[in-house]
Amino acid sequence: MPSHLHLAEASEEDATTGAGAAIIRVVLADDHKLMRSSLRALLEREEGIRVVAEAGDLAEAIHQVEGSNPNVLVLDLGMPDGSSFETIWRLQERAPETQVVVVTAQDDPAFARRALTAGALGFVVKDSADRELPRALRAVVRGEQFVSPGVGSRLGAVDRGLTQHRLTPREVEVLRLIALGHTSVEMGRQLGLSPRTVETHRAHIHKKLGLSTRAELVRYALRHGLLAA
Repeated sequence: MPSHLHLAEASEEDATTGAGAAIIRVVLADDHKLMRSSLRALLEREEGIRVVAEAGDLAEAIHQVEGSNPNVLVLDLGMPDGSSFETIWRLQERAPETQVVVVTAQDDPAFARRALTAGALGFVVKDSADRELPRALRAVVRGEQFVSPGVGSRLGAVDRGLTQHRLTPREVEVLRLIALGHTSVEMGRQLGLSPRTVETHRAHIHKKLGLSTRAELVRYALRHGLLAA
């Protein structure tokens, strides 16, 4: 995952597609048909972007990504049939060439951190999707992160608190799951890791943070906004 954030205040060049650029193929996944229609209409007005499939639930989103091999999956966080975060994790292995842009009503940086840690490259707040989503798609196909600016500025503050202890993205997610009370076996199942690997991450977290108990880890996770649903 790139270490830098490509924030929405960036160059207006993101709003255009150069001559001869490849078409960006997109799958839209949102359980609200009206929202999907709105996003589709928005993207189909853009030169160089084509919506190739839609999905109303997470299982269909995975099916459409595997069948269509899009450049980008635009994914709502509030899908009713499971965890969108876990779906992002799964797609890292099953469709590594497809980048994920989360589009959500949530503007809490904790949600952005979870999405980016899971493997998404984009995080766009729905209220600003008309301005930011096309630019986000063009950023992520270049391998750059794109975060809505209001969220991005607050996310930077969260990240500074985490990076001062040099936690890796995987360690951040393990820390979050520890704070939520999951066992090593449960964490391994969610993250696609062996329990032994989870225990290794746990040991690194305790050492880096200088904390010895789960209660201390919970307080740390709360201070740094890691317990978003």
